[in-house]
Amino acid sequence: MTKRHFSMLRDFHLADRFTLANAFCGTGAIFAAMRFLQEGGVRDLLIGMALIPLAFIFDALDGRIARWRQSSSTLGRELDSLADVISFGVAPAALAYACGMQGGWDWIVLSYFVCCGVSRLARYNVTAEQLSGEDDKVKYFEGTPIPTSLALVMVLAVAASTGNIGDALWFGSIRLGPWLLHPMVLMFAISGSLMISKTLRIPKP
Repeated sequence: MTKRHFSMLRDFHLADRFTLANAFCGTGAIFAAMRFLQEGGVRDLLIGMALIPLAFIFDALDGRIARWRQSSSTLGRELDSLADVISFGVAPAALAYACGMQGGWDWIVLSYFVCCGVSRLARYNVTAEQLSGEDDKVKYFEGTPIPTSLALVMVLAVAASTGNIGDALWFGSIRLGPWLLHPMVLMFAISGSLMISKTLRIPKP
């Protein structure tokens, strides 16, 4: 029997399309941050930030739809992780950079945050079977889920809407050695560290 080639239109489930919508929103947020840096329109930045809650909604719905239609798959799980890295890892870091966290230490912290998100999702995918109970459902998260970065984006949205970005960014900046550090970026360091925590266990709804 000839093995069928993979077809996005034929083999993707409805839940997978919601996951792709999640990734679409995250990618749009990154482009919005880039457009703001090019043209300086705060409206572009706010549009990008508004796409992250929308991505969160799609992320919440895809799992429910998969369970409702009994269409959970390894492909869907991997797709979900990749979409989450874009929408809740790279996009929030790009938005933070656009808001003014552009010092050398800021780059390192934001890169650390993204790497923590990638590591968190990889660990979840590997250990999901070990953590699942008799009903084959994971009972708790190890570390905070990466979509909790939505809270960071909400803080950035308040700062952007009140004009507290760029040189007016809350808490200013500190020169440490050759590079600048904006203290506000430390919330990304804390968020990333909580994601990769082994001792923090959060019940999964």
